[in-house]
Amino acid sequence: MDLQLSGRVAVVTGASKGIGLAVVRTLLAEGARVVAASRKTTPELDALAGPSLLHVPVDLMDHDAPGQVVERAVREFGGLDVLVNNAGGPPPGVRLPRSSFLEADDGQWLAMFEFNLFAVVRAVRAALPHLIERGGGAIVNVSSGNARQPSPMNVDYGAAKAALNNLGQALSEEFAARGVRVNTVSPGPVRTAWWTDEGGVADMFAAQAGTDRDTVMDSVVPETMGLTIGRMIDPQEVADAVVLLASPRSAGTTGAEFVVDGGFLKTV
Repeated sequence: MDLQLSGRVAVVTGASKGIGLAVVRTLLAEGARVVAASRKTTPELDALAGPSLLHVPVDLMDHDAPGQVVERAVREFGGLDVLVNNAGGPPPGVRLPRSSFLEADDGQWLAMFEFNLFAVVRAVRAALPHLIERGGGAIVNVSSGNARQPSPMNVDYGAAKAALNNLGQALSEEFAARGVRVNTVSPGPVRTAWWTDEGGVADMFAAQAGTDRDTVMDSVVPETMGLTIGRMIDPQEVADAVVLLASPRSAGTTGAEFVVDGGFLKTV
């Protein structure tokens, strides 16, 4: 299927690994020109280097960073058609999961909302004039199943993502008439570095369960989180949904939430 993305300009945040890297790779394969924003690059992102890819090293906790990334895309590639707000999760200095709501102080709550909500607000604010100038475009926000399935281990994260879902719905209502579609993709547990790195979440769970990280990801997580497909999600599976929503082939879809969670959410 031709997603009609050839020549279009996209900004992707959190682009150096995991879901963001998969989104960048897929957009490039579809012929898009991509500005990849992340604190630092990775060998995997460097391997995609070429005239259609620009990496911008930024810390999205810096209030000016989202606007700088958007302006760089416009300057380098002449405009903007797609914004993928993928960066999220624990901000620098914050570690998840927690054992209780009582573990997080005000500073950690503020940092979580800065990274997972306010950075998105700033990116959207910067991007909208350029999207509208081009006659419209697409914004895709990467949220989480925890936005609708609260967890005491990640309560501040879930609250920030719930706010992100609300933001996306409100934006879709206001800007659809001006050609800008806004949709949300909500992954479940994705097999990314947050889980797989040494000292990551899989190792934390493995220590508690008296097992190893591979057993945690292959068996413990799918069982305890009720993943009906029996496994964690691959980043590419989330990226496929993101890129489809970014594409003109989804021109009739706005204000929607696409769930890619392996059956994690059970509600209607």
